[in-house]
Amino acid sequence: MKKTNPIVEWWLTSKFPVVHYDDRVGFLKKWTFNPSKRWTAKWYLKFLQKYTDIKVIGITGSAGKTTVKEMLASILKLDGKTVYSKENIDPIYNIPNTILKALPGTKYLILEMGVEYPGEMDFYLWLAKPDLGLITNIFPTHTQFLGDIGGVFEEKIKLVLGLSKDGKAILNSGDKMLASLSDKLAAKIVWFDPDDDPMLQNANAATALAKNLGINDQKIEKGLFEYKKPVHRLEIINHKSGAIILDDSYNSNPLAALSTLKYFENIATGRKIAVIGDMLELGKYDEDAHRELGRSIADAGFEIVIGIGKSSRFLIDEINLHSKNTRTYLFDDVYDAIPIVKSELGKNVSILIKGSRSIHLDKLVDALR
Repeated sequence: MKKTNPIVEWWLTSKFPVVHYDDRVGFLKKWTFNPSKRWTAKWYLKFLQKYTDIKVIGITGSAGKTTVKEMLASILKLDGKTVYSKENIDPIYNIPNTILKALPGTKYLILEMGVEYPGEMDFYLWLAKPDLGLITNIFPTHTQFLGDIGGVFEEKIKLVLGLSKDGKAILNSGDKMLASLSDKLAAKIVWFDPDDDPMLQNANAATALAKNLGINDQKIEKGLFEYKKPVHRLEIINHKSGAIILDDSYNSNPLAALSTLKYFENIATGRKIAVIGDMLELGKYDEDAHRELGRSIADAGFEIVIGIGKSSRFLIDEINLHSKNTRTYLFDDVYDAIPIVKSELGKNVSILIKGSRSIHLDKLVDALR
């Protein structure tokens, strides 16, 4: 959208990412309801932070942020009223909605701050100034819009660069890019340990933040035990046929896919089958990323690999080149894969399902249940 006069720009909020001006919402929502909600949420949270003891927590990262948010919410609910981002809605809209749900008396407000475009984190921080910021990791995600992993890094670290000297930054000690921040923040840095098991790593992150809020070990252990894993994220399904299905179909990016593959290797038994959907929004890295994942899958000894989407042809090419014993298929539509996967269900079969959300591999999972 072209810039308009200063009053209109102020009303829409100057930090609101230009790319979202063209979202297909109604006239009243775009020009009246949504801007009103943004301004109301901003000043309401300022009021809460000035006159109540609310703690505001921002969470971002390339993978694991939703799981960490859910784990942390499960812990903090045991210590006081906790409000957190719940719906799978773009944070541009979800953050104001979540702020407005925090009634006086709320002790913890957890905001998931996923970024896809340049400038989104600036908008989130215009809305809310966190007391604690957590970054799970830095992977090459949304590079179609953020350019490269350096662009991902620069956008996500705004969360912790904006913390005050009284704030705390909870960072992954195993991430080399995040390690470079060791002497660059005003806030105190708290490092959490990485782990080959992504669920344990996420638990480490949630634990580190909770401890820095003064939560005792008993509540942390209870919260993690009671935590309910979000659907389609590293969900292990013990199928009635006897097959084991690892459903990680919510989203995908190059390093997250490799991490999921490694996790699958640790739990898989018998014949191994993979259904892999495109990793989207990678821009110039698209072909290389799919070929690298294909080579890793080829080395893992799968009996059958099914690729879904246009870019998966690069992945299938690499598997055909490096693993002559793997039977491969390539489809544009996930529904074409359903009959094949159903025919292979049975005891001593392990199935990996991984892909970006808009490839709709969740429809395959639903068809198999």
